[in-house]
Amino acid sequence: MAKAAKTAIKTKDQKSAAESKNWTKVVRTIRSPKSGAYTFKESIVHKDKIKEFLAQK
Repeated sequence: MAKAAKTAIKTKDQKSAAESKNWTKVVRTIRSPKSGAYTFKESIVHKDKIKEFLAQK
């Protein structure tokens, strides 16, 4: 008999656990005008605002 996967979020407040699934980590590459090297900007963004975040310059 196989063991059950235990990947569920276990908190007392299930509403806040469900709300946390609406956030996404977004990584955007930015090229430095001075050196030409790439840097990365990481941010935690609500899933409805991802396109707005990526459209920023």
